[in-house]
Amino acid sequence: MERRGSGAGPEGDRRGCGGEPYQTMLFTSIEFLIFLPAVFLIYWLLRRQVRWQNLLVVAASYLFYGWWDWRFLILIAFTSLCSYLSGRLMTPGAKRNRAVMWGNIVINLVILGLFKYYDFFATEFAQLFGLQSDSITLRLVLPVGISFYTFQALSYSIDVYRGKLEPTRDVVAFFAYVSFFPQLVAGPIERATNLLPQFSKKRRFDYGMAVDGVRQMLWGFFKKVVVADNCAVYVDEIWGDIASQSSVNLIVAAALFSIQIYCDFSGYSDIAIGCAKLFGIRLMRNFKVPYFSRDIAEFWRRWHISLTTWFRDYVYIPLGGSRVDKWKVVRNTFIIFLVSGLWHGANWTFLLWGAFHALLFLPLILLGRNRKHTDTVAEGRWLPSIKEVGQMTLTFILAALGWILFRSQSIGEAVDFFGGLFGGSMAGISIPKRTLVFVIILMVVEWLQRNREHGMSMEGVRSGVVRYACYLTTLALIFMFGVFNETFIYFQF
Repeated sequence: MERRGSGAGPEGDRRGCGGEPYQTMLFTSIEFLIFLPAVFLIYWLLRRQVRWQNLLVVAASYLFYGWWDWRFLILIAFTSLCSYLSGRLMTPGAKRNRAVMWGNIVINLVILGLFKYYDFFATEFAQLFGLQSDSITLRLVLPVGISFYTFQALSYSIDVYRGKLEPTRDVVAFFAYVSFFPQLVAGPIERATNLLPQFSKKRRFDYGMAVDGVRQMLWGFFKKVVVADNCAVYVDEIWGDIASQSSVNLIVAAALFSIQIYCDFSGYSDIAIGCAKLFGIRLMRNFKVPYFSRDIAEFWRRWHISLTTWFRDYVYIPLGGSRVDKWKVVRNTFIIFLVSGLWHGANWTFLLWGAFHALLFLPLILLGRNRKHTDTVAEGRWLPSIKEVGQMTLTFILAALGWILFRSQSIGEAVDFFGGLFGGSMAGISIPKRTLVFVIILMVVEWLQRNREHGMSMEGVRSGVVRYACYLTTLALIFMFGVFNETFIYFQF
């Protein structure tokens, strides 16, 4: 899979169905800045009619997604319809329920597999037997966000089967649940138990919630265009010529890619969650300052929470979780991380990334230490202890080593990077000082706000001067130093 182009994302290299480079309606685009206020205004003008609000959400979401290529709307509509009908076909105590659930799972996973994995495995098969891969590959364009909305739709069928949720009869509310545009293409991967009921009841405009949503969006934009995309400029330059780089440059690139992918993805999540608040909808939190984790288990409780909990609830626990024999715990741990790696894309580097984290996680779970750090680091204190600094530093280094596998386009590229990292020269150091300043600002703010939902939370700040100084400073940094031509890395998944 190609992972080059804008900030390690593949979007600059992909083509739409007509052969032209596709353009999604990015949160950072002029189109979205026009689209959002228009939808917001019409949405609240329809506040007395829930069904009309939901119809607007579906129409706006399909416009948002179809901005890339309208033909892929057929896929999301088909996924939504299959999952909706699966719920309608399940009735309490009916013998057919299990078959209905599995039927919907198979249909959706076959579609996901066809678009996301078929060409990869067909190519590997062809190379193994010395065949021409062109004759057996389909060269399908991967629809943006297909893994996200597929998993969201599947959670509904599984929860209905398990009796955690009553099947809905409101097809419009269900389509709004699957396609809700703020989180449609990169999450959070919502559960039907949380999001669907919100589309089934009347929403009232909450000024405080809306203001907090704008603040969270502002912080998300800062993380994305100021921190992540400035990191991307340096990271892409270094990764594009690994062989000639010094060890120090590779170390800096690995560290900055770790920051880049966090700010890119969590920035998207902040914008999505904040945007949803404008419409009276609460989405689940997707990141909880993961780089302040004291071990790798805590890291995974704080990183991409909607996906990790999805795999925990729908894969790990059904396999027996950690309440089985030790060898089964090992098996379950590797399954969950390998599947997570494969979810991210059809490339051996993703599987190696998953296996690497399984190896890091396994000793903690076997020793019963995976739940040791469930509180916030340095709770009630301004500064961490020396021990906590060491724990956080080690966890960051381990995560950064894993990100090298994740970022590399091939195993050979990863080997070259690690070779240069540990055996390269120390000459030719080039460090982006301005970008490092942005990273320091990020880390300081997130440390001070580590117990709050987002970095721009003004809870407890009574001074209007302080609040508006924060807003204006953040806006100034965005407009002065933001990079607005980068797509989001996780759009490829």
